[in-house]
Amino acid sequence: MRVTLFDYGAGNLHSLAKALATAPGVEVRVQEDPIRALDTDLLVLPGVGAFGAAAARLEPGRDKMRQALEDGLPCLGICLGMQLMFDTSDEGGGWGLGFFRGQVTKLRSRRVPHIGWNSVEEDTALENAKLGSVYYAHSFVCRAEEPRVVVGWTTHEEDRFPAAVRRGNVLGVQFHPEKSSAAGVRFVQAFLEEVRK
Repeated sequence: MRVTLFDYGAGNLHSLAKALATAPGVEVRVQEDPIRALDTDLLVLPGVGAFGAAAARLEPGRDKMRQALEDGLPCLGICLGMQLMFDTSDEGGGWGLGFFRGQVTKLRSRRVPHIGWNSVEEDTALENAKLGSVYYAHSFVCRAEEPRVVVGWTTHEEDRFPAAVRRGNVLGVQFHPEKSSAAGVRFVQAFLEEVRK
């Protein structure tokens, strides 16, 4: 199974690639070209980075990538990767994929960024990997226009926002599974197994 990490200049590729490679029969590769990244069994949009810069790297292949997801290409978006699945962000200019309708806005809380362990409420993202507490590191959150795509929630201070969104084979998570210990690795493996089937 080929898993491709789209490298838009974000950090944290090494630990994410390591978490993905724990599943048997998985070959992980990194690709900087958004169109060539689509030649894969599973596309992964990693976390860490700024929306504007990542959107600029995505722009040459944005329409093709959006169409590939609409056509059923499995995709996992993590933190910034999830935010890039939405329309736009207050963090920076440029367009996301628009696969999920909505805007990315700054956290409405006193303490920003939100860094540390927090729970996932109403988790229905994956049947075989229920989440308890996972690791977050972010200042911006997704505001989905269609509540039915939200498959997990979390709350930081008074701000409640999606921890996970899903439509078909496309799953986005605001938290970092690769930094969420054994539970996070199980989550990644469960998604890989589902995609393989």
